Amino acid sequence: MKVAYIFKTNMASTFQLATMILPQLEQKTHGVEVVGMFFFDDNAHVLRRGNETGERLNKIAQESGMLVMACDQCALRRDLAEGEFEQCGTGSVQPKNMIEVGQVGCFPQLYGALAGNMPNLVITL
Repeated sequence: MKVAYIFKTNMASTFQLATMILPQLEQKTHGVEVVGMFFFDDNAHVLRRGNETGERLNKIAQESGMLVMACDQCALRRDLAEGEFEQCGTGSVQPKNMIEVGQVGCFPQLYGALAGNMPNLVITL
C-alpha cells in the first residue's frame, strides 16, 4: 500500500514524524510505502536546511524518491521560499533554505507531483 502524509496539526512533524514515522522508515519497519509528505504551518520548519529531523527525512526521500513538499504560503511566511503571496498556487514560488529534496507548492502542484505515483491512502496528522 502507498500512503501520503499531510502534517497539519500543531507539532505533527516534531512528534509523529520525528519520533514514530521517521524512525520506522529508517529501520524499514513502517509497513507501507510512503510516496509523499506535505507540510503546513509551523510543521514546515522541519524542512529547514540543518534541522536534524529534516536532514534525516532528506536522506530517506533521496533513497526512496518520496515527495517532500511544504505549502508555498506557509513556506513564504517562514522564510523557506522566495516569491510573492500572489504567486501561491501557481507553481512560481521557489524553495530556499530547505533540505535538498524540499519543494514548495499548493494543492495543484501536490496533485501533479503525486500523479505518477498516487497513494492509496492520504493520512492527515
